[in-house]
Amino acid sequence: MNCKRCEGVRAFVYGCSSEPLLFKVYALPCVSKRAVSIDQVKNHSIDPIHRAVSLWSRMGVVTVLPILHVTLSAGIVEIEREPINYKTTPVQDRVQRLKQQMDHGDVRLEWDNKRGWLTSVLKHLDVPASSQTLVFSKTSLQIRRISPSKPRAIYFNDDTYVGWVQNGDVIELSAVDSKQGGIFYVLKQQKAERPVIIRDQGDCLTCHASSKTKGVPGYLVRSVFASREGQPYFGLGTTTTDHTTPMGKRFGGWYVTGTHGRMRHRGNVIARDDRYNPIDPEKGANIVDLSKFLRVEPYLERGSDIVALMILEHQSQMHNLITNGSYDCRHAFHYQKIMNRALDRPTDHETESTRSRIVNAGDKLLRYLLFCDEYTLDSPVKGTSGFARHFSSLGPRDRKGRSLRDLDLGRRIFRYPCSFLIYSESFDELPAPLLAHVETRLIRVLRGEDLSGDFQHISPGDREAILEILMDTKPGFRAKANALE
Repeated sequence: MNCKRCEGVRAFVYGCSSEPLLFKVYALPCVSKRAVSIDQVKNHSIDPIHRAVSLWSRMGVVTVLPILHVTLSAGIVEIEREPINYKTTPVQDRVQRLKQQMDHGDVRLEWDNKRGWLTSVLKHLDVPASSQTLVFSKTSLQIRRISPSKPRAIYFNDDTYVGWVQNGDVIELSAVDSKQGGIFYVLKQQKAERPVIIRDQGDCLTCHASSKTKGVPGYLVRSVFASREGQPYFGLGTTTTDHTTPMGKRFGGWYVTGTHGRMRHRGNVIARDDRYNPIDPEKGANIVDLSKFLRVEPYLERGSDIVALMILEHQSQMHNLITNGSYDCRHAFHYQKIMNRALDRPTDHETESTRSRIVNAGDKLLRYLLFCDEYTLDSPVKGTSGFARHFSSLGPRDRKGRSLRDLDLGRRIFRYPCSFLIYSESFDELPAPLLAHVETRLIRVLRGEDLSGDFQHISPGDREAILEILMDTKPGFRAKANALE
């Protein structure tokens, strides 16, 4: 807390998040004999940053420079307060729209004695049954109902996720709101004249707003070593997977159907509590029929498609990075506004800290968008359902018939390494400065003007193809590209 070499003092500012903000305070005249105590800052009743600046100003401080922005020990962003207001801000995600239609009597779900509301929910949310993946580890809400013989089914589209277990109490629902990220709901599995979708009040965020989801309300695909009961051996470690994860670390606690050549994964096998030899991956390799593991008849599909799993891994963390970038940018401008007011600066004054946060968030997002560090497949991958065909059919396609949804599955997931979620509403609704940074740098990368090492994996031909696809298929992108010429 004491100043060093008369340069000023360091002080922690409490009250604006779950962790402190750290500032370096420069003072004129020298305040080397003074230290700002925690209690002095905490005991003021006005806004934490504002009150700290006011206090330091009375001590002769003339300039306050933030040297660290919010530092969260687990990467969890404070979401209940300004500027996020996660629980109180109205949302318009896909599930919320269905909820409103049901509440108004415009949509009526149909009950199925075998699966409850599942089939009808998938229909109204436009979620394909072919997206089915099966997870048998007890790593979700209804753990008592989940086991290797009765795995949880997950169905998804670009922005919506549906979880179903046999004889479950609820159907688990989540969808991405364009500004707030993942929003979570449940629907009771009870036959009723007017079933009601209920928004989660925080239980889901125990897992779905953590360092594993980039610190924001979002999604994760988790690979664990699971026992015969489905209980994870946490002492053996867990892995949150995405397109960068080596195949050998993926799918623990999941069923996986499809062929993948000489590659091996952790799926389809029961683990032992043995740190040195927990599984035999050979037993779970290249499985195309799950009937020897469980009764598949209760499920909409007979498998747990490996291609669907790989898309799920990619898009879950893509959603998280988009939300993380949005939150980080909004927090930066929120704190900048407070600082500008406290220091009597123009309201539109942009600080170096704010600009740095925008650039850092944007660069992280762009790297993932363009599949930097993607794991290179050693063998071709082929699923067992119609998911790959359905997914690719969704387009959009450019004048040459190409799409960002075209799959490769030989050496990488996609033929053109740029995420299809660039078309998502949440991407388009990013704060304007962040979106401008991402799109500007993206265009320069695709034109070959940005040759930084991060993007060496994209060949000149693929850069040209991705640029042409986006100019033909993403509204407004051609004009943005032309404006940078």
